[in-house]
Amino acid sequence: MNESHFDRRLDQQLCFRLYRASNGISKLYAYALLPVELTFPQYLVLLALWDHDGVAISDIGQRTGMGIGTLNPILKRLTDNGWVKRQTHESDKRTMLIFLTAKALEQKTVINQLILKELATVNFEKMDLLELMKQLGLLQTQLDAMNL
Repeated sequence: MNESHFDRRLDQQLCFRLYRASNGISKLYAYALLPVELTFPQYLVLLALWDHDGVAISDIGQRTGMGIGTLNPILKRLTDNGWVKRQTHESDKRTMLIFLTAKALEQKTVINQLILKELATVNFEKMDLLELMKQLGLLQTQLDAMNL
């Protein structure tokens, strides 16, 4: 990028496009998750646990990109609402492991259906979603390598 990039109008800025798309996706998922009373960040934590259950809080943070200050209240709400349970690691009492509950395992299909229903309202036909995810993954990898 060069200086002329910053002379572009707001709607032609990469940062703005990413910001608006991210907000839109967050709102779409938040709306889809209303019937099960989950927030979008709570859903992301459940996604991480559906991939790998019974992991340390730090592992969830690493997978989701959420800091401990963000994760703790999310995990508290998920615990209070019966989605996850906490258990002390057997060999390291300082480490807290997070496990999915039966509710979280049983509701996975319902949640997926709610999200698919909302995603169907978006016209993705003109987009190559696999290519978009690939490009976003490359961008994320480069940004992660910067340790910002």
